[in-house]
Amino acid sequence: MRMQLPRTSSERAAPWAPLTGLVIAWIGWSLATSPTFGLNPVLEHFSPSRAVGALIRVVQEQRTWTHIFVSLRRVGVGLGIAFLAGVPAGLLLGRLGWLERASSAAIQFLRMISPISWMPIAVMVLGIGDAPIYFLLAVSAVWPILLSTAEGTRRVDPRWIEMARSLGATEAEMMRHVVVPAIAAHVVTGLRLGLGVAWIVLVPAEMLGVRAGLGYAILDARDRLAYPEVMAIVLLIGCLGWAMDTLIRRIEARQAHGGR
Repeated sequence: MRMQLPRTSSERAAPWAPLTGLVIAWIGWSLATSPTFGLNPVLEHFSPSRAVGALIRVVQEQRTWTHIFVSLRRVGVGLGIAFLAGVPAGLLLGRLGWLERASSAAIQFLRMISPISWMPIAVMVLGIGDAPIYFLLAVSAVWPILLSTAEGTRRVDPRWIEMARSLGATEAEMMRHVVVPAIAAHVVTGLRLGLGVAWIVLVPAEMLGVRAGLGYAILDARDRLAYPEVMAIVLLIGCLGWAMDTLIRRIEARQAHGGR
């Protein structure tokens, strides 16, 4: 029978740490929007009590779920495009030193351009609708995936490569059975970082004349002067982003422990 060591006091307190941070954030939010201590009377519209009440109403409306599904679909498509472009490119950069040296300056230059900067060009070339949003999300997510994949490929133990070659493995077989399994954790990390950037870019991207999505929902609530609803949608965006990040972190942890 396995002996289970007693948990330390820090391990016992660990589950309460996130709750403590949320309580502190709630108190700061309440003080900032309080008519007594608030910095601006307008902030009273965004108080926790009004925002939570509006959030309860918002999630009961069918149109809200339509906005959620549309936004999740766009992020999924954008992230999928970034994955299909970033992983093969990262594998090539990690395996071919000359290609990495030749493209390093261009990659560093392009990834430092804000994805939002491409908005006018995307609209002029792709028009109004989902296409420019997919483009902006893919551009924002591709760099973390590409760079993380390249880093993981460079870190593959050369002895594994030599062993596969000594056993007569072709380049395709070596990539499939040695390199790809070895870099799985790095790819998941890149996906997590790419999702975080894409989720941030999503809201302004959905202000490009579309009629659905969480970014559009914020503009619509603002135009209707439903300020508590604006804050409610902001909270909803945060909750959805946190849920997706938690899911990928769990996948990342499983990969780090060998899939167990």
